[in-house]
Amino acid sequence: MTSRERVKAMLAGQPVDHLACMPITMMFAADRISVPFLQYSINHEVMVAGQLEVSKDFGIDHVNVMSDPAAEAFDCGATIKFYPNQPPAIDETDTLLSHREALASFRHPDARKPGRMHNRVNALKAYRKRVGSEKWIEGWVEGPCAEGADLRGINTVMTDFYDDPDFVRQLFATIIEMELRFAAVQVEAGADAIGIGDAAASLVGPAVYNEFVWPFEKQLVDGIHALGVPVRLHICGNTGKMLEGMGRLGCEIVDIDYLVPLAKAREAMGPDQILLGNIDPVRTLRDGTPDSVTAAIAACHREAGPRFIVGAGCEVTRDTAPENLLALARYAQTHAPDDL
Repeated sequence: MTSRERVKAMLAGQPVDHLACMPITMMFAADRISVPFLQYSINHEVMVAGQLEVSKDFGIDHVNVMSDPAAEAFDCGATIKFYPNQPPAIDETDTLLSHREALASFRHPDARKPGRMHNRVNALKAYRKRVGSEKWIEGWVEGPCAEGADLRGINTVMTDFYDDPDFVRQLFATIIEMELRFAAVQVEAGADAIGIGDAAASLVGPAVYNEFVWPFEKQLVDGIHALGVPVRLHICGNTGKMLEGMGRLGCEIVDIDYLVPLAKAREAMGPDQILLGNIDPVRTLRDGTPDSVTAAIAACHREAGPRFIVGAGCEVTRDTAPENLLALARYAQTHAPDDL
């Protein structure tokens, strides 16, 4: 099977030759082709070269357009700090929507026009031409809580839940409209699936998540499904108290960060949810050995059961030993879903 056939079959509940392997690689991919990360994050040709190199060298089943969470915010007009060899970052001292009144004049950026969003669209077009029949191609959008933090400031949006809940709902509704437009352009460009990154959601308690975040994540997931493609959800951090809600979103793939045991996620989400993860990307994948990586991912497989995709809990760190990432991929390549 090709990687693309493998992932499609896995999502459809059909037999596969072996487990899929879909870790997140960004800075690792840039370093692999000896390019400063700034170029990886703003130049789609560099991103494509890095992703294809890592996918080829390590037998990874997908390529993606992830680099940092600031692409949409930049095109919206937010002040973004750029660094030579680190990810771009939101300027928390000068956020676009620091004043709530600014939301009334907010304008959605157009991913078809030059900008950082369009850069990712161009990456998807390049993937489709070069590996469209071989690799699973993954687009990406920010979730409502993460993008709200990017546009408003992480500390500010957290207090907004209590100070002005109606504003939060207006903000999140605006974000969902923007991200669905972005997702539609990515699907047109060749994305097989759309990932949703909503890292800030792990910072709220279950009550706030269920009342404010989950309904808008659900709108985003349903809207992407209406475009005809599956969804991968990635929420960094400890999501242990949100698992049941995450499972009800209807995402085909749910990433679980290493802070939450996969057994707990499986219990909360039921037998049919595909789980991806979730070894510690630092203490296990970076600092371990091929043998310890193999043992750790085997334990994840046993906890998750057959509806499982191999990966780390979060991004593969840039200084991960290549032999350790190879061990992660080799586990997938030598084990079928039922080889527990």
